[in-house]
Amino acid sequence: MGNYVIFTDSGADVSDAVLEKWGVKCCPLTFAFDSGERSFAGSEMPVKQFYDKMRDGGIARTSALNAETAKSCFRPELERGNDVFYLAFSSGLSSTYSTAKLAAEELSEEFPDRKIIVSDSLCASAGQGLLLWLAVKKRNGGTDILELEKYCEETRLHICHWFTVDDLVYLKRGGRISAATALAGTVLGIKPVLHVDDEGHLINMSKVRGRKASIRAIADKLSELKLPDGDKTVFISHGDCADDAAALAEIIKSSEPDADIKLITDIGPVIGAHSGPGTLAVFFVGKNR
Repeated sequence: MGNYVIFTDSGADVSDAVLEKWGVKCCPLTFAFDSGERSFAGSEMPVKQFYDKMRDGGIARTSALNAETAKSCFRPELERGNDVFYLAFSSGLSSTYSTAKLAAEELSEEFPDRKIIVSDSLCASAGQGLLLWLAVKKRNGGTDILELEKYCEETRLHICHWFTVDDLVYLKRGGRISAATALAGTVLGIKPVLHVDDEGHLINMSKVRGRKASIRAIADKLSELKLPDGDKTVFISHGDCADDAAALAEIIKSSEPDADIKLITDIGPVIGAHSGPGTLAVFFVGKNR
């Protein structure tokens, strides 16, 4: 089995410290505020500062991975004689995957004896992080790079993503809901329940009244969709609402005692720019999405 290094990107919402512990390297995605500040990469801006700027009216714009950044990430490992496996942010939400594929093709000409595999996670936030964690466990168990590619392709559509948001203005700004829906929802306290579909797109699935009901609604999806004999790992991510993330974890522990809540993580700027502060999400392996 040849040596290979797993890469991911900022879309996975896994901290640098955790990625280092897992032995995973990260390609940074960038964002900038409309105020004209410089562009920030990855985790350069503290998450709390990012969300405070959003609450103060700042509008953040995100950028996909560019080919030169991808090549600069991969090349040192290829020069060391390692193969590269890159688990990319969903192609349904970003051009990062397609750009990385082009970069890999160019590097393959430079390093013809090396394998460079770019895998479309069709996942976002800690859903991508969960698939990454499962891939890391496979690597640690001796799975080779081609088997890992097949495993990720077979597993990705079983990674369930269920979200709710606290402020509808960010979904309106991104075109996910109409201005009228956002206004009515804000007045009535309506909270959407969303998921990521099989094409990796963010889809509005239902509406409930009130924050507590929305948290309960996404927790209930675990009981509804879980695989009875499948992996019990659960990841939770949040947009600067740690108390709500803890409440979600308690609901899950109460209703699903076997659930293994492995990670509670921040939603970083790449995802948070589009969902806003107060976003809360749960991810697990299920029968289907």
